[in-house]
Amino acid sequence: MQFDNERPIYLQIKEDICRQIARGELCPGEKMQSLRDMALLLRVNPNTVQRAYRELEQENVLFSRRGQGTYVSEEEDVILALRRKLASEGTLSYLEHARALGLTGEEILGLVKAMIDEEGY
Repeated sequence: MQFDNERPIYLQIKEDICRQIARGELCPGEKMQSLRDMALLLRVNPNTVQRAYRELEQENVLFSRRGQGTYVSEEEDVILALRRKLASEGTLSYLEHARALGLTGEEILGLVKAMIDEEGY
């Protein structure tokens, strides 16, 4: 994983974990790597990974079992909300980009519809 020096590393780790969960690369109930293993893999301080895991636990995206490790949430509504949040952020980014190009709302909708039709979404 390449880190952006402009943003805190723990946030980037959180975002990457969320993307993996949203894409189904990390499944509900799946055990996460230990703090130490994840830190070694990412070449960061274990405290950085701990902060990312802790915040994801506070958001109910992850949960811990004492003495057993950290796991991906098994709650479908949490994962669905995570997917929607990430999709909304991507949509907002697209809309801001399209507006900066001078496109109207109607033109943006037309482009999206054409892309959906062409790509078979």
